[in-house]
Amino acid sequence: MIDEVDRALIVATQGGLPLVARPYHAIAGQLGLSAEEVMRRLQALLASGVIRRIGAVPNHYAIGWTANGMTVWDVADDRVDELGERIGALDFVTHCYRRPRALPAWPYNLFAMVHGASREECAAKAGEIRELLGEACHGSDILYSTRILKKTGLRIGA
Repeated sequence: MIDEVDRALIVATQGGLPLVARPYHAIAGQLGLSAEEVMRRLQALLASGVIRRIGAVPNHYAIGWTANGMTVWDVADDRVDELGERIGALDFVTHCYRRPRALPAWPYNLFAMVHGASREECAAKAGEIRELLGEACHGSDILYSTRILKKTGLRIGA
């Protein structure tokens, strides 16, 4: 469980850290805490799994990655966790997760998001994933984004 201070800290940071030289100090001033307390509490929230990460989330369109491909893979169920970890560790994969199959129409159980300046670049990255999967891959496809539907994670109210 989180206390009132943790909740206030989550609400204050869920939209992103302030774009200032000392963001933890700015949040601390907003909440009436020390910067050290803000950092300690955020670390504890990370360690407990209440929050998943603190990090920059660049706008991939603004940096020139206008092609976004969700690569989908049909891999052996007994290897999907192992292979998913390897794919998720690739520096060009931003999301990687297992999903249930919907047979017979949808045989894919492993998903990995890649971005690039073109669909060809995404396809080349998918080729690298295919090489990594080797004979464990029984099929694949790439689903390209055509528009942005959502750009925020879960939010809690104040």
